[in-house]
Amino acid sequence: MATADKEVETTGLVGWIDRRFPMTSTWKKHVSEYYAPKNFNFWYFFGSLALLVLVNQIVTGIFLTMNYKPDATLAFASVEYIMREVPWGWLIRYMHSTGASMFFVVVYLHMFRGLMYGSYRKPRELVWIFGCAIFLCLMAEAFFGYLLPWGQMSFWGAQVIVNLFSAIPFIGPDLSLWIRGDYVVSDVTLNRFFAFHVIAIPLVLIGLVVAHIVALHEVGSNNPDGVEIKGKKDANGIPLDGIPFHPYYSVHDFMGVCVFLFIFAAIIFFAPEMGGYFLEANNFVPANPLQTPPEIAPVWYFTAFYAMLRATTDPFKIVLMVIIALLGVLALLRARGKWRLGLPVLAIAVVVFMALTESKFWGVVVMGTAVVSLFFLPWLDRSPVKSIRYRPTFHKVFYGIFVFAFLVLGYLGTRPPSASATLIAQICALIYFAFFFGMPFWTTRGRFKQPPERVRFKSH
Repeated sequence: MATADKEVETTGLVGWIDRRFPMTSTWKKHVSEYYAPKNFNFWYFFGSLALLVLVNQIVTGIFLTMNYKPDATLAFASVEYIMREVPWGWLIRYMHSTGASMFFVVVYLHMFRGLMYGSYRKPRELVWIFGCAIFLCLMAEAFFGYLLPWGQMSFWGAQVIVNLFSAIPFIGPDLSLWIRGDYVVSDVTLNRFFAFHVIAIPLVLIGLVVAHIVALHEVGSNNPDGVEIKGKKDANGIPLDGIPFHPYYSVHDFMGVCVFLFIFAAIIFFAPEMGGYFLEANNFVPANPLQTPPEIAPVWYFTAFYAMLRATTDPFKIVLMVIIALLGVLALLRARGKWRLGLPVLAIAVVVFMALTESKFWGVVVMGTAVVSLFFLPWLDRSPVKSIRYRPTFHKVFYGIFVFAFLVLGYLGTRPPSASATLIAQICALIYFAFFFGMPFWTTRGRFKQPPERVRFKSH
C-alpha cells in the first residue's frame, strides 16, 4: 500500500510538480517533518497568530484599495463610501483597522515570550534580528497607513511625526521636506505614503517574515526550558524531545486561532473604536489644515516611545549627560586595552555634542534608541542560562519592573502632558534603558538553577 501511494505521488500531479518545484520537500522540511520541542505552552501561539493577522491585513488591504482614492480631496470621502455604500465595506475596513492593532498586540506578546525564554540567545541571534526588523517594518507600515483615512488625527499626527526629523542637525529640514514631498502634509505626501503602505513596505515585510521562518527552522525552535533538542537524537536522527509540527502543533495553534478569532470578532462587531484607542474620534472628522486638534497623540502601539520622546526635556537631557559622563569615568576605571581611553573620549564627545544641540533632537534619539537597542539583546544578555525559569528571583523582579515601566509609558503617551506625568515618564524611560544597557552586569549575578538535560514535559 505504501509502495502504491509512493508510485501515485511520483507519477501523479504531485510528482509532476515535485520534479519541477520542491513542493513536497519544502512541506516536509518546514511543516510535517519539522520537529519542534514537545513542551510548548500558550506563549507559543503568538507567532502563528502574527502570521494570521498579516494575511488578514494583506487581503483586507487589497479590497480596500479597490475603492480608496489616494487624493487629498477624495480620500476621506472614499473611506466614507467604503463604510456606507460598498457591500460589506464596513466589515472589511474594521477588519483592517482592528487587525492593525491586533497585529501589534500579538507581536508585543511574541517578543515578550522571546525575552522571557531567551529566544534571542545563541544560535538564534539572526532569528531575533529578523524579528526586530519585522517590528521596525510594522511601525513604518502603521505610520504610513495612519495618514490614509485623511482625518484630523491622521493629518496632524503625520505632521507632528514628520516634523520630528527636522530636529536632526544639518540634514533635518531637508530630510523632513523630502519625506513630505512638500512644505506641509499635502496631496503629494498622501500619494507617497499610499505607495509605501500598499507596495514597498509589504514587500519588505513579507521577505523578512520568510527569512525569519527559514532562519528559525534552520536552527530549531527554542522552548520554555531553553534546552536544545537537536543535542539528543535517536538512531534515525529525530530529536528525542521533538514532535512533528504537523499535525501536533497545527492542531495546537488552531485552538489559539479559534480563541483569537472570537476576541477579534467581538471587537469588530461590538467595539471597533475600542474607546478611541483603535480608532480616534478625531479621525471621523475630515482633515483641516487650519484647525489643530486640542490633543495630538499617536495610536496606542506607538505611545510608549512617544512618551519617551515627550519626556526628553532640557532637565532630562542634563540627567542623560551626567549619566553618560559617569559611564565614561567607569569605563576609564574598569576598561582594559584599547577601550580604556577610547570609551571615555567617546563619552566626552557625546556630552559636548548634547550640550550644543536641542532637546527635541535628543528626544528623537531616545525614541530611536529605545527600538534599536532591541537588536543588541543577544549580546547584552550574558546570563549562563536562557530561560527565566532557571534565573534568580531578582532577575524575574527586574523583568516585571521593565514590563510595568513600559506599560506606564504606553499609558502616559495617551494622556495630555503635565509636570507629574513628565517626571514619571522620565523615570520609566531610565528604567527601560537601565534594563537593557545594564544587562551585561546584572544578568551574570545571582544563583542560577541548573537547566535539565531534557525538556520537561507533562502530557495533557
